[in-house]
Amino acid sequence: MSDGWPERLIEEYGPAWHPGPFERGTDGPRVIVAGVDGSSTGLRAGAYAGGLARRQRSRLVVVYVATPSVWTAMAASAAAAQEQLFDDQIQELRTQIRDRAAEFGISTTFMVRRGDAFAELRDAAVELRADMVVVGASEQAGHRFIGSVAARLVRAGRWPVTVVP
Repeated sequence: MSDGWPERLIEEYGPAWHPGPFERGTDGPRVIVAGVDGSSTGLRAGAYAGGLARRQRSRLVVVYVATPSVWTAMAASAAAAQEQLFDDQIQELRTQIRDRAAEFGISTTFMVRRGDAFAELRDAAVELRADMVVVGASEQAGHRFIGSVAARLVRAGRWPVTVVP
């Protein structure tokens, strides 16, 4: 992302979002934030959030957080390889998101951020006044002991969090 990608990228796809009249108790979430990372659970979370946004006529915000590895700081070649991986994932995600937003008529925002996944998803949800957050379950065994992004979002207790397996 250092070669042409800004620290934060925001792109809009699909029709413009116009919130309808709010009727207490009858409307679903107005803004759904979905955290995607290119993993199979992350992609399922994005698909789930997209379906929910379509049914509820909500605004969908898909957030990809590029989280550099601790090890890339030690070797320039590793850093370049990781940046290329980020670029490839971002290109693939933006194509999928753009196509699905047009196909299903969903107002979608694609955001790319750099940093800690939990902190960036939390900040995006707060900034956008999200009504719900959707993320994929962690596929890493170590997260059972130190806590996954999903578990940390649930513990934050600010929004309903759906964790997609």
